[in-house]
Amino acid sequence: MNITEAKLKTIFKSAKGRKIAVIGDVMLDKYVYGTISRISPEAPVPVVDIDKTEYRLGGAANVANNIKALDAEPVLIGVIGNDYDSKHYLDVMKMLGLSASGIIKDSSRPTTSKTRVIAHSQHVLRVDSEIKDDVSDNTRRKIIDFFTKNVKNFAAVILQDYNKGVLTKEMISKIISISRKFKKPVYVDPKFHNFFEFRDVTVFKPNRKETADILAMKIDGEESVKEAGRILIDRLNCEYLVLTRGEKGMMLFDKEKNKTVILNIPTKARRVADVSGAGDTVISTIAVMLAGGANIIEAVMLANQAAGIVCEEVGIIPIYKNALIDSYKRKTF
Repeated sequence: MNITEAKLKTIFKSAKGRKIAVIGDVMLDKYVYGTISRISPEAPVPVVDIDKTEYRLGGAANVANNIKALDAEPVLIGVIGNDYDSKHYLDVMKMLGLSASGIIKDSSRPTTSKTRVIAHSQHVLRVDSEIKDDVSDNTRRKIIDFFTKNVKNFAAVILQDYNKGVLTKEMISKIISISRKFKKPVYVDPKFHNFFEFRDVTVFKPNRKETADILAMKIDGEESVKEAGRILIDRLNCEYLVLTRGEKGMMLFDKEKNKTVILNIPTKARRVADVSGAGDTVISTIAVMLAGGANIIEAVMLANQAAGIVCEEVGIIPIYKNALIDSYKRKTF
């Protein structure tokens, strides 16, 4: 299926400013850059002299940043701590023009953060600060209350799970129920835990590894991918299943068309530098394109293109509207 440049611009125009809720585990990504010139006298480990530190949004917050870069309006709903990292997290949100109205502070938990130490262009160490326990009942109620009060304004809802405790089983069920009541499409990017809690959603987007792990089956050739896809649609009753396959691209299944593959599309990356954040880009692009009036095939094609663009860059970066349009002009679809 060809997408004309005029159609692409019309989609973006229609999606501009539409509110898309993103609910899930927000994170702060810290990048510490430095140099190594000696070994510590205290232990046989290198000493990194810090040159600079950068702060970026990770997890569900990266999905929101992608939506913003595509000119729609994300409404991010998540949990941070009341700590030093939370200040940096909110500063980055403000710098990127993202609303923090749906961000809830919970002093019983730290802000989920991942600190990457990089010296001489080498990733030396990663330090994580997090609690994976389910959020408290009080925090859960605050999230549900905020969502319920604002759901009428949303064009779509994204559930972005990283298994850090925000999307509890009860919350998943409640959010999907409320969304269906108000006829809001729900798009899901799952992780291993709670995988089969996301029933009756519009688009379910697992990757190959998650699918292989949850089904305890080997997924290599296309036939095994098709079999896995049919099993997932049966169990989840999702309208569409988008199974991402890394360098092999994506496969789109349609429940109404007898769970058959309606799109099998190879990756669009010309050179893969870094796959970090590609899944966030895919779910974000699908949501924005559908909000702008694209059909599911067009949305997945554009999402695959967007993932190819971000995989050509190092680090977690969002997909920008102009980059996607320019990519189309170069006829890289």
